[in-house]
Amino acid sequence: MTRHPDAVMLFAAGFGTRMGTLTKDRPKPLIEVAGRPLIDHALDLTDDLPADRVVANLHYLPDQLAAHLTPKGVLTSLEEPEILETGGGLRAALPLLGLDPVFTLNTDAIWSGPNPLTLLRKAWDPNRMDALLMCVPIAQTIGHAGPGDFTADAEGRITRGPGLVYGGAQIIKTEGLAAISEQAFSLNLLWDQMHKQGRLFAATYHGRWCDVGRPEGIALAEGLIADV
Repeated sequence: MTRHPDAVMLFAAGFGTRMGTLTKDRPKPLIEVAGRPLIDHALDLTDDLPADRVVANLHYLPDQLAAHLTPKGVLTSLEEPEILETGGGLRAALPLLGLDPVFTLNTDAIWSGPNPLTLLRKAWDPNRMDALLMCVPIAQTIGHAGPGDFTADAEGRITRGPGLVYGGAQIIKTEGLAAISEQAFSLNLLWDQMHKQGRLFAATYHGRWCDVGRPEGIALAEGLIADV
């Protein structure tokens, strides 16, 4: 077992309820930003990695996503009958992902600047870290409301607090998932365990990041892309 990631998990199972009528007949990852589905922008970020497989979890309107992703070589993990959330979804996909740490990536954000996955890989230290989250200073976020998710110390260890927004990209060890009794659960449960052990870290992103969780985020993201 190496301790460096060679697989990527794309979170694509959600209902996209914050998108309103836009997700009535299509899953959120297929909503277009600058003429391309959101999930294709996420897939672009995996191109620079030496990862040998990409996996996406599916639940809402899964046939549409499977038809889009399978020709691109993306493996799919179907969650049924119930959606499993991020933690349960990651655990269910482990037979496809393998036992080593994995990248996970949300599919409802646009990044402008260095590839966040490449930066994570360079900063990853499995001897000190059980998870390394790519976080964005509030001032560099677009379309995000709230004070932030985490506060980092001088060494990059993070605690819950204001200042840094989790951008939806990370490297995480998955061994702790087996001990969680719930079937559907958030990765926050695993992060909390890692935090108690002093092994939850953040890398700080110095580009721009746009949340595309709501309809108004589409135009904001397209403006960000146009500025490049």
